Amino acid sequence: MLIQSRSTDPTGSAPTGAANDMVYRRLRSQIMHGEVKPGLSMTLRGIGKEFNVSMTPAREAVRRLVAEGALSLSASGRVSTPELSNERIEELAAIRALLEPELAARALPRAHFALIERLQAINATIAQVIARHDAPGYIRANLEFHRTLYLRAQAPAMLAMAETVWLQLGPTMSSLYGRLNRTGVPQHHKLIVAALKAGDEPGLRVAVRADVTQGLRMLTT
Repeated sequence: MLIQSRSTDPTGSAPTGAANDMVYRRLRSQIMHGEVKPGLSMTLRGIGKEFNVSMTPAREAVRRLVAEGALSLSASGRVSTPELSNERIEELAAIRALLEPELAARALPRAHFALIERLQAINATIAQVIARHDAPGYIRANLEFHRTLYLRAQAPAMLAMAETVWLQLGPTMSSLYGRLNRTGVPQHHKLIVAALKAGDEPGLRVAVRADVTQGLRMLTT
């Protein structure tokens, strides 16, 4: 068995592999949770400076995010978050409409009281971030609600696909937040919790599908 060694970052602060993983995770989180806007331009040097690493781990982290569709990289080395067309938004909404109701349905047999209680606690957090007009906080808590439910599906490949879609939509979701004009917990979240309590799979599928697509379709009208 071959073991690949990890080289040292020229800054001396961390092995290159560890620095790459750190930049990847943190930048990925920022993108997924709408902390960067669509079409935002960056440079590898700027990314390295933000995360206090050399160009090598910054480049590798960007390469991984480009492969996931979260960033685009021009021939000149310019990095940017994609500005999604209406057709692309509709496509990603359609993928969510297929994947996420299925994940929720698979989670339903394991939706015990502790899970429902946790989802209600997340909804309380959502209400708080809405009151603060905190768009990234809302996106983060909203995705936590869905991820917490879908983890019970025990379908890691499907969940990974859903997370890739969330990642591609992150900057667009930050733009959507202002148009939603939220004043309280999304109604569909309440319907999801009610369906889980009742063991209502058809109702759960309908509520999840509506929750994950309704807002996105506002952007294409």
